Amino acid sequence: MSFLSKLFGAGRGSVSEPEVDPVDHKGFKITAQPLKEGSSFRISARIEKEVDGVLREHVLIRADVINDPTEAHEASVNKAKQMIDQMGDMLFAQ
Repeated sequence: MSFLSKLFGAGRGSVSEPEVDPVDHKGFKITAQPLKEGSSFRISARIEKEVDGVLREHVLIRADVINDPTEAHEASVNKAKQMIDQMGDMLFAQ
């Protein structure tokens, strides 16, 4: 891997295979996007909801890492649901 690839983040990113459908939870749309870091996956998800006609988005990234991509996907969805349950629309407060 070249220096420039490392500098601009190549080799680290969301799991793109296979493409998964978003999960609906209490009017929010959760898209699990675990981040590959070496042989592990960091818990990450995009949470979206339309509020007053505007699509709002929050990106959740946790310190937790999991070795199995399927488990990382499930954990990402579960953490996003937990945040929604705890914060609701305040998730988008500035």
